[in-house]
Amino acid sequence: MKPIIFTALLLVLYSGAFAQSSTAEKKLREIAYREYPNDADMRDYIYKQQKVAYNYMQTVTDDDVKRIALREYPEDYSMQKYIYDQQLVAKRYMRTVSDMEVKQIALREYPGDYSMQKYVYDNQLLAKEYMQRVPEGSAKKHAQREYPNDYTMQKYIYDKY
Repeated sequence: MKPIIFTALLLVLYSGAFAQSSTAEKKLREIAYREYPNDADMRDYIYKQQKVAYNYMQTVTDDDVKRIALREYPEDYSMQKYIYDQQLVAKRYMRTVSDMEVKQIALREYPGDYSMQKYVYDNQLLAKEYMQRVPEGSAKKHAQREYPNDYTMQKYIYDKY
């Protein structure tokens, strides 16, 4: 009796995995067809590319970053993989930055996008360093007064002034 229950359980689990695999397979083919309805070679290429990316996305471990990738490209596994990798690198980078004031600016502007945080951090840091090097004067004071919490705008205003 017990071997029959075990066999039935395995069959149910296997058929569930097969159904999920079959659904994914169908979705991958739909993506390829949507991109290249009249070119079988390109459909095959896109299908393979999507399949590699789909398999990759099944193995990723950072759920926070995975959610970003899924939100941005819910129907494109290749783009999910690209975004996941890009966001993960940026997330790790943001953990290592040293200027906490500039980091707070980046976090405030883009709380849910590590790539944009990295972009803002890098630009704000360069602008902050620039503004520290410029001589004191009315142009610098004007820029700091206009944008006390945004070094890139201070630099813009200072350069324009």
